[in-house]
Amino acid sequence: MNTSTCPVCEATVSIPADAMQNELIACADCGSELEIISLSPLTLDVAPDVEEDWGE
Repeated sequence: MNTSTCPVCEATVSIPADAMQNELIACADCGSELEIISLSPLTLDVAPDVEEDWGE
């Protein structure tokens, strides 16, 4: 299992060994939803908010 730093609260976040790029995970400390931007090097960022497109 790998670890990275939460970009919101700077806590250590555990990343499963089978994690994939673009996968969403939650920070156990602050609850922020994070996206795995890159696996090498391991990079996390705040997940974008999903916006409704209302069929447009």
